[in-house]
Amino acid sequence: MKCEHCTRKECSKKSKTDDQENVSTDVSSPAQENEEKGEFHKLADAKIFLSDCLACDSCVTVEEGVQLSQQSAKDFFHVLNLNKKCDTSKHRVLVVSVCPQSLPYFAAKFNLSVTDASRRLCGFLKSLGVHYVFDTTIAADFSILESQKEFVRRYHQHSEEQRELPMLTSACPGWVRYAERVLGRPVIPHLCTAKSPQQVMGSLVKDYFARQQNLSPEKIFHVVVAPCYDKKLEALREGLSTTLNGARGTDCVLTSGEIAQIMEQSDLSVKDTAVDTLFGDVKEVAVWRHDGVSSDGHLAHVFRHAAKELFGEHVEEITYRALRNKDFHEVTLEKNGEVLLRFAAAYGFRNIQNMILKLKKGKFPYHFVEVLACPRGCLNGRGQAQREDGHTDRALLRQMEGIYSGIPVRPPESSAHVQELYQEWLEGTESPKVQEVLHTTYQSLEACTDSLDIKW
Repeated sequence: MKCEHCTRKECSKKSKTDDQENVSTDVSSPAQENEEKGEFHKLADAKIFLSDCLACDSCVTVEEGVQLSQQSAKDFFHVLNLNKKCDTSKHRVLVVSVCPQSLPYFAAKFNLSVTDASRRLCGFLKSLGVHYVFDTTIAADFSILESQKEFVRRYHQHSEEQRELPMLTSACPGWVRYAERVLGRPVIPHLCTAKSPQQVMGSLVKDYFARQQNLSPEKIFHVVVAPCYDKKLEALREGLSTTLNGARGTDCVLTSGEIAQIMEQSDLSVKDTAVDTLFGDVKEVAVWRHDGVSSDGHLAHVFRHAAKELFGEHVEEITYRALRNKDFHEVTLEKNGEVLLRFAAAYGFRNIQNMILKLKKGKFPYHFVEVLACPRGCLNGRGQAQREDGHTDRALLRQMEGIYSGIPVRPPESSAHVQELYQEWLEGTESPKVQEVLHTTYQSLEACTDSLDIKW
């Protein structure tokens, strides 16, 4: 059985009915399971199936399947229940980080403003026993700022002999896994080395925050709430998901839909609570986002930075031109009839395949591409925008897009906390520690020879 995006003739992935026992790790008894889940025993265990997973090329190995089975509400409740028992040696500090693209889902689901939805979600998680709830926007700040610097460097170094461009974003785990496991060496050098927001957040929680709280990283259980299932795969990725101290940055990823299901099945009394910050008792007083249609906004922010740094041009409004379809947009900087910068946004695997074909032929005219596996971007992640029949809930998606566009934009350069962390945590903006903590390398596996011959 093959995934709809698969480029291989055979696929080792499992469907909902194919050999589930081969990747199952459920060895506990029913009594144990009921004890772990408590009042939420009806919640189905999260699994990654063909219809959910956007990463391609038989990418889920048996070993990863075992690890993925732990990326579920069951594992989350296991830690919650251990914290309620007398053996304090097994207690862990529970930290939940929420992606900004998840908040419009909760706002739409519970008919709240995005700020009230954030407070309701935070209050609910703390009623369960979570100690800290953070917003990952600050992690996206770092990812964008490092991407900006890398693009300018690549632009200066690019030549016919040393092809540094186009630079392809690396914030989408489905796309990165596809690039590593299918496309291989021709594409990997073009991937931006800046870590994704999820991985930066892992370093912030397990390194900076742990030190502030005088905790060992192993004493923290870090959960990320995200819009798509591929974030679960990202949490398993070696190297990228490791902090300075060797601890895994993210222990568990739950989708927005999984959290909403837990909320709907709960009868706990919830007091709305402001989201925490990494800075002591300071609370988040507002919800912010970056300037992206439904993403973390790498394209818009890198474009403005490059225009200013390379050409001295101040860009206020960015005009997106849809080209071959609604998921492929172009942005250009022009002066005196000359195109100085040509950026693009390519969402969905159809556009990704077309991009790679042209890149391999040397006919790809772009300096930078924001690449996302989900059509229409991160808000359309299958962990929150999918109906029970497997199709996108278009009405819900339109509602989420409207909510997201109404969130105020804050440029990453304007965050005083980010600048503080560069100095206090990373020893400066250009220090070796910045490269070690905020950047990664990619593993190139030999690509299939006919991997780009698929017809769409």
